Amino acid sequence: MAEPKIKVGITQGDINGIGYEVIIKTLTDPRVVEMCTPIVYGSPKVGAFYRKTISGVDNFNFNIIRSADDANTKRSNIINVMDDEVKVELGKMSEMSIKGALAALNAAVRDLKSGKIHVLVTSPFRKQYIPSSAGYTFPGHAEFLAEAFESKSYFSLHINNSVRMAIASRHIPLSQVSAAVTKGTIVEKLRLLDTTLKRDFQIPKPRIAVLGLNPHASDTGQIGGEEVETIIPAVEEAIKSKILAFGPYAADSFFGQNCAPRFDAVLAMYHDQGLAPFRALSSGASVTYTCGLPIIRTSPIHGTAYDIAGQDKASPDSFRAALYLACDAYRHRREYNDLAKNPLPAAKLEVEK
Repeated sequence: MAEPKIKVGITQGDINGIGYEVIIKTLTDPRVVEMCTPIVYGSPKVGAFYRKTISGVDNFNFNIIRSADDANTKRSNIINVMDDEVKVELGKMSEMSIKGALAALNAAVRDLKSGKIHVLVTSPFRKQYIPSSAGYTFPGHAEFLAEAFESKSYFSLHINNSVRMAIASRHIPLSQVSAAVTKGTIVEKLRLLDTTLKRDFQIPKPRIAVLGLNPHASDTGQIGGEEVETIIPAVEEAIKSKILAFGPYAADSFFGQNCAPRFDAVLAMYHDQGLAPFRALSSGASVTYTCGLPIIRTSPIHGTAYDIAGQDKASPDSFRAALYLACDAYRHRREYNDLAKNPLPAAKLEVEK
């Protein structure tokens, strides 16, 4: 008996950005509905508006449904979460765009919790401009989802065709990085990254490179003590746990000598150390994957791109890759969990007497 199609929940994000454009461009490919059942949490009215701005999609229409339970497995579906008086203001943040983004996210999370959808792909919106009165006090999607699903240990894994990049510290000022990068933090990230790569990416023995914090990875303590006092002990403890961790490496030499392809993932110490080379090496199909959640969540690497909203210039490559990755990771995790529940019996060796 064939497995049921994966139901992919898609949040509309900011209705004044490029979210709908990349969603529609992705969903017009007939191969998508062969692989999964897309369910957009948004507005049919906004979807119809953006369809008219995109060339070559005249035959595309959303199937409007009230509940994810009613989704047509052969169509791209949409659930209305907004007032019918919704107004699109291209390239501008508005109160309506904020409300729409939050309504879509909350509706999708409710359906994830109840099992009505299987995975989540989030479209971007500008969290930093949302007033506290809106009830969204999180710096990003990952933090919101971590609270919603009671996940204490989580982080973002940024993926492109060259590298999977994780960051040891969160979005904090550079002056706070040294204090935030503790032995415990690094070991925790390495353990979760190792588990994620095995379970969700089907990499049996992942190799993880760890970057140093200081120039030249401190030259054995001559340029700062974090490597000797914190990072090396963390790598050694991870190795004792049978994690294939290597380093610390000097970041400039590591990327300058193109070492990233030798590893299954890289753990950088702070934002720009990891994401500056990541973006420089990225193709248009880069994806963000949230590790540590009990559900699968991906997102395109780009933002709202107000400057090109409604101009039919946005590439769907990143969004498409996020959708495909969500489906792949869901299947991999399901297979991993099934094997964990029903492991193969240990083989017995027959010894000749």
